[in-house]
Amino acid sequence: MLIDVHAHFYQPAGGRADWAERNASRLRAGEQIEITRHVASILGTWGRRSPTYFPSPTDVVAGNDALLGLIAEHPERISGYACVNPNYTGHALAEIARCLDAGMIGVKLAASRRANDPLLDPICHAARDRGVPVLHHVWQHRRHEWGGQEASDAAELAQLARRHPAVPFVLAHIGGGGDWLHSLHAIRGVDNIFVDLSGSGVDHGMLEACLATVGAARLLWGCDITICTGWAKLRYLERLLSLDDIERVRWRNAMSIFPPGSFAT
Repeated sequence: MLIDVHAHFYQPAGGRADWAERNASRLRAGEQIEITRHVASILGTWGRRSPTYFPSPTDVVAGNDALLGLIAEHPERISGYACVNPNYTGHALAEIARCLDAGMIGVKLAASRRANDPLLDPICHAARDRGVPVLHHVWQHRRHEWGGQEASDAAELAQLARRHPAVPFVLAHIGGGGDWLHSLHAIRGVDNIFVDLSGSGVDHGMLEACLATVGAARLLWGCDITICTGWAKLRYLERLLSLDDIERVRWRNAMSIFPPGSFAT
């Protein structure tokens, strides 16, 4: 098995004329490298009708509905995170319940609020009660503010994870650029944070540092947008890890944090 814990698909309301082609190409590429399951999110309308990282409730629903439609078309290949905007607490909680009841298996938080903000606590309580992980968008060491988002880094995610020790958190795209070593140091002793290996970065020493800091038991394989670099990391890991440990990264760790029965075996 090979589970991509950080996938994205597009939808018609997102403004890309090639949205269907891009979705199909992701599935084709997944077939080529034998991805068993794409665990995906759709970020509202990708900024077309409301800001990407501050989506309106209407756009949140539009993105989640589009993903539910893809899951219905490919139930054996696609699973989903309910993407929510925690600035609308009541709506976010209702949307999590709606999406999980419809078969989604996790919660996605982008950059709508800092990871250590108390507004995220109700979201985490809902994730705990439903037994699902939270994938959180992270900048690898935020050095200044960025427009259009409340970007979080690993130190802030660690504060949230310590407040909610029963919730598995996924630190997004360690290979997404920035100071990944800063991130690894920040989460070293926070056992309920798992590192997803996605992102286009394939820096020398990054995978070795991940293994040295959190071990194979807290690594999750994923691609984000660029499947080619996810594949490259997987090939490299096969030279670093034992058979047992590569199986952990490929799928066993994912199965341990998502609800039982999320993936066929």
